[in-house]
Amino acid sequence: MKTAELIGDWTRPADVFPDDGKRLLIYVVFDRRGEVGDFVVHALERMREFCDTIVVVSNGPLTVNGRERLDPIGDVVLERPNEGYDIWGYKHGLDAMQDRLSEFDEVLLVNDTWFGPIRPFGPLFERMNAHPLHFWGMTDHLRVEPHPFTQEGYLPYHLQSYWIAVRRRMLESPEWEAYWRDLPAMTSYSDAVTKHEGVFTQHFTQQGFSGEVAFPTLTDKIENHAVLYAEQLIEAGCPTLKRRPFFQWPVFLDRVAVVGKWTLEAVERHGYPVELIFDDLARNVEPRVLNADAALLRVLSPSDDTYDPAAPMRIGVFAHIFYVEMTDEILDRAGHVPGTVDLIVTTPDADRARAIEEIIAARSWPGRTEVRVVASNNGRDQAAFLIGCRDLLLSDTYDLVVKIHSKKTPQDGANVGRHFRRHQFENLLAGPHEAANVVALFQQRPGLGLAFPPTVHLGHPTMGHGWWDNRGGVENLCRELGIRVPLDEVSPMAPFGSMFFARPDALRILVEREWTYDEFGGAEAYVDGGLAHVLERMPVYAAGERGYHSMTIATPDYLAKSYTAFDYNFDQMSATMPEDTQHQIEFLRRAGYIGWGTFRDFVDMWVRLHRPGAVDTVERLFSRSERTRGRLWRARQRLRRR
Repeated sequence: MKTAELIGDWTRPADVFPDDGKRLLIYVVFDRRGEVGDFVVHALERMREFCDTIVVVSNGPLTVNGRERLDPIGDVVLERPNEGYDIWGYKHGLDAMQDRLSEFDEVLLVNDTWFGPIRPFGPLFERMNAHPLHFWGMTDHLRVEPHPFTQEGYLPYHLQSYWIAVRRRMLESPEWEAYWRDLPAMTSYSDAVTKHEGVFTQHFTQQGFSGEVAFPTLTDKIENHAVLYAEQLIEAGCPTLKRRPFFQWPVFLDRVAVVGKWTLEAVERHGYPVELIFDDLARNVEPRVLNADAALLRVLSPSDDTYDPAAPMRIGVFAHIFYVEMTDEILDRAGHVPGTVDLIVTTPDADRARAIEEIIAARSWPGRTEVRVVASNNGRDQAAFLIGCRDLLLSDTYDLVVKIHSKKTPQDGANVGRHFRRHQFENLLAGPHEAANVVALFQQRPGLGLAFPPTVHLGHPTMGHGWWDNRGGVENLCRELGIRVPLDEVSPMAPFGSMFFARPDALRILVEREWTYDEFGGAEAYVDGGLAHVLERMPVYAAGERGYHSMTIATPDYLAKSYTAFDYNFDQMSATMPEDTQHQIEFLRRAGYIGWGTFRDFVDMWVRLHRPGAVDTVERLFSRSERTRGRLWRARQRLRRR
């Protein structure tokens, strides 16, 4: 495989990087919270060995904590408005260092859209230092025709702008000065590509400057190998891993067979702390997207344990029991959790409490037990957990909590309710091996916040509708609680059924807020849009705000039922549309909500697909027609009454 590729016609003299050369790094960071991620600190600390001066430019204001994290690493730390993307951040750094640029033999323009170093920087710099050139980049992007942003002409071959190094001869040229002096405004991502990233390489090579790419495209079948061939680049020695493979649209990655889990396994093999990746992604990526891109479903072995008994966790099982007759089943399930485990039961009245205490006493539970009578059954298991057990959840008593409850779902049919209960219990606490393997995930992954069964779908129309009437309530609570994790577009990543394993610290944002039973309301409020159903969809987003990621867990027995149903249903749906899944979904998105197949539904869909500019006109025509029909109907009714 090639280790570098020459770019340009080499009509100008070029230099190697001198043995005693000096390098300036201008590193642009963007964090919408004003914080600075651990992965940024890690990268900058390891770049210090190769850079004499580090200038950090923050696109947007920093918090006090963010500034304190950067000050020890950066020789200069600049803050500017978040305008013009990283390109105008580079310009800001160059302008700030204008009087000192002559001190440096090379300037690195780098942003924070990558994790690393996955592989060491040393071999990269040693190799590129020895090549006479004017500029070089880490990775490249093939020519694309037609241009993906303008649909006209072509997107030129180019070095990707997240990492560009420029040598002295080019830095001191009038062409370099003119490029940055005349840099156009950029107000969209499209602008950033069409006005800088996609033209920078061609602009300078056409003027006789020469460059190289350190890790050239591995195949002409893939345009953006930094994203789509990330695993192969790592194995080739590339120090940087782009963040995009973990927030790219999963449907697209499925079409091109990119498996993020394989990339993460390569990262782990080479010793990079994967928790830095998940800390960043949990805060900034839609959780359901991350769950798909990183393949965060774990299948629990019914025989082999990965649990480490030498590193036990302090675990509390929190069980809300309304149906006393389910107490034995609850205790059986809770008994699968490894180690000496505390059991905290909540129930709505004293009679139930006495009956539950008698059942527990007869079982000789090995750990501490407590039965609490909550002040109200408003909010059911949600309120009992967040209000009735708030003191324990905010204490340092437990490393891990298990939330379960006596679920019957009487509002659904018998089969549907029975399946929902089994879906929860049999994936969460199937047996001692499976439960031990869930705890092992938390032992092995310090950034794991929650683990819970996949979205229930057998007997439930959750696919595509998981928000129901709850998204508005979730948005309101996120604003109130300062949760800025992006919400999933179609359905939330959530523990439907409200049973899960969790670190108490991952739930702290929800628990610290002082809820009241009156806020939850009575039985009439236990509907979509009510607080209990809103909170059911909140834990993953609350955990993500604190840097914890979430995983789904399932047993082989469950997946045998779930996957086969999914496989058949998906096959049936796909049969009505041509091409692959990505094209089918894009088609349906353009068509919009189809509704119930009325004449108006089909007209609306046709217009959205073929005459999108006429949507408003057609809507007005239909509205006018409906008003006319309404007046005619009322006139007929008046005539009949005469």
